[in-house]
Amino acid sequence: MNIRVVRTVFTKMPLVGALGAFMAIAVACTSASVASPSEPTQSDLQGSQPTVTVESPQTTPANFLGAPIPDSQPEPVSDAELQRLLRGTRFSTSAWSKTNFNIHSISFGEILSGGPGKGGIPAIFNPKLETVASADEWLSDGEPVQVVQINGEVRAYPKQILIWHEIVNDTVGGEPIAVTFCPLCNTSFVFSRRVGDLVLEFNTTGLLRFSNLVMWDLQTETWWQEATGTGIVGDLTGVELQGLPMNIVSWEEFKTSFPDAQVLSVDTGHNRPYGSNPYAGYDTSGNPFLFDGELDRRLFPVERVVGINIGDESIAIPYTDLAAKSVTNFTLGGQELVVFHKAGVRSTLDAERLANGRDVGAVGVFDPNLDGRKFTFAIEDGRIVDNETGSVWSILGRATSGSLQGKQLTAVVHHPGQFWFSWVAFKPNTRLYSDGSMS
Repeated sequence: MNIRVVRTVFTKMPLVGALGAFMAIAVACTSASVASPSEPTQSDLQGSQPTVTVESPQTTPANFLGAPIPDSQPEPVSDAELQRLLRGTRFSTSAWSKTNFNIHSISFGEILSGGPGKGGIPAIFNPKLETVASADEWLSDGEPVQVVQINGEVRAYPKQILIWHEIVNDTVGGEPIAVTFCPLCNTSFVFSRRVGDLVLEFNTTGLLRFSNLVMWDLQTETWWQEATGTGIVGDLTGVELQGLPMNIVSWEEFKTSFPDAQVLSVDTGHNRPYGSNPYAGYDTSGNPFLFDGELDRRLFPVERVVGINIGDESIAIPYTDLAAKSVTNFTLGGQELVVFHKAGVRSTLDAERLANGRDVGAVGVFDPNLDGRKFTFAIEDGRIVDNETGSVWSILGRATSGSLQGKQLTAVVHHPGQFWFSWVAFKPNTRLYSDGSMS
């Protein structure tokens, strides 16, 4: 790692620099932990210096494993061509003997090491859960939690845990899912782990592309881009994971809405200082860490946006705009949408303790049509109400009072809080919705 670059990138960070953040992670990664049966072995996690010596992996083609191969998957390159492509890369291939580097959809020059090695930031497998009442003893009201609702089952994943692990492999409502968080891009996702007949398990590679987490699956050792949910290197290159709806809300909002739900426990089997933030000050620095792309100056690089994709159309809406209006109605790709914003959620990446982060608010994106009727929404006395019945709605899209009490709007998959630099890096043709107009 180039120390000069690290210091330059984080000169505006008021509390700790990038070097300190990654040193904290590196130290934590060497502390005592308990590996689950699904995790890779210690020998799999050993890092080394970059090399271009790659042998063709002895793997079973993905289509024979029951995974669909998209027609758009690139043709494999020859071993000789692969050796040429890997010269001068900024990552090691020595820990990846099972990864089929001959098949890839991106330039290897875009990938670089983020510091920790393969699995060095350990994903969580077979997570332990606890009750809302129990979690309330260690979570503060304003702390952000990632909320998943599938087939009537609801679960919360506190950011104070995700910031140290980045991936949780779980099953909710019978659906195997991966809950992800990349602190450097502030990207948060929930993906189905089903790919054809396969159920994948994910861990961290320790690598970045455009500052974003690159994941790998234990079944085929394909590399996956977290920001797009797409395989980029290996047998499953071109396969897209199914994104599932989720929300990021305050702990107070969650425990009030779902008092009987389950919460990811801090009993992870790993020794981490949960509640602390190794990236303190990052979301005001203005200098994305290890980002090679060109910055789009229409917005501050680390300004939070909600990103939405409908068909081939993409749009980003700054949180500052959403906060000013609280309710935003518009149409994208022929689909009517409503976006709610509510204050009260603390930043994960601001203060040294997550509980002390500044208020950045929460968003929810929904289809405004319910039971064959279109609803429009506004703010009255600080509450979200529909103009048709005057019912009051929560940030989670549920009517909490009025004639529609108990009704639930259909959630739309969205990307809450993603940093602008990251969103536009992966969606270069995105439209920007600001001040009531599109650009």
